[in-house]
Amino acid sequence: MDGILPLWKPKGMTSHDCVFKIRKLLKTKKVGHTGTLDPEVEGVLPICIGQATKIVPFLTNTKKTYIAEVSLGTATDTEDAYGQVVDQKPVSNPPDQKEIIEVLKSFEGVITQVPPMYSAVKVNGKKLYEYARANQKVERPERQVTIFEIKLIGRETNNSFKLKVTCSKGTYIRTLCVDIGARIGYPAHMSDLIRTETGSFSEKDTYTFDEIEQAIESEQQDNILLPIARGITQLDQLTVNEEIMRKVLNGQKLAKPDKRLSTDPFAVMYDNHVLAIYQTHPEKDDQIKPVRVFQVDKKKV
Repeated sequence: MDGILPLWKPKGMTSHDCVFKIRKLLKTKKVGHTGTLDPEVEGVLPICIGQATKIVPFLTNTKKTYIAEVSLGTATDTEDAYGQVVDQKPVSNPPDQKEIIEVLKSFEGVITQVPPMYSAVKVNGKKLYEYARANQKVERPERQVTIFEIKLIGRETNNSFKLKVTCSKGTYIRTLCVDIGARIGYPAHMSDLIRTETGSFSEKDTYTFDEIEQAIESEQQDNILLPIARGITQLDQLTVNEEIMRKVLNGQKLAKPDKRLSTDPFAVMYDNHVLAIYQTHPEKDDQIKPVRVFQVDKKKV
């Protein structure tokens, strides 16, 4: 089996739990996820099966869209609703809609974040959450991320509101919620989170575990897998002829094409089949070299 299974990850499971369960359901070892979701977060989690595991790094490095709820007045050590309270302040002067929208606009574009202590970011070879659990303080590295779009989509109470955020890889929505609260003037935390899009995959593409199990029982599991090409739509494409196709499938370096490509690396295609992912040779600017080559039945292309 080769392809991408767009899973709707339920609450209460880690991303690794989901991979483990799909391995058992599909009876295959080559399974990988494309971007960790915390256990209490639900949403779009594309799972790569078989040869599709070769594109995991490319699918991980894509835009993500979330629906998040910001709760004002309380901050926690984990920056979400499941941590210990570390700061509180009565919301005596709730922000109005105009103020919230103005604050949100100030976060659009490239911003700097400090990852939460309860995160998997490594410092000196050790994950931040390991320091946090040992009650050890460590300097956290700043990182730059991009907020492509952020907008107010609902007001739950005077103390909370919902956002829709489209952002780059590596963005911590928990931290974004805390920083938004600070700019409004209150301690805050992320009280709910749903991921609605990853790259070209959205909620409408996904399957729940119940639906996956039903497909397997009716021997329709191939019908819930999307093609590998769907996972690399963010890469430009170079279409080649049959002669070049055979060289690509043998993993050969090639002369740099005349076509100007908008991304590097890029996908090499033949008759709508993904053959490989190539990039400019790091030492020979007039050549391209393979990064990933897929096993393709030459009789079918």
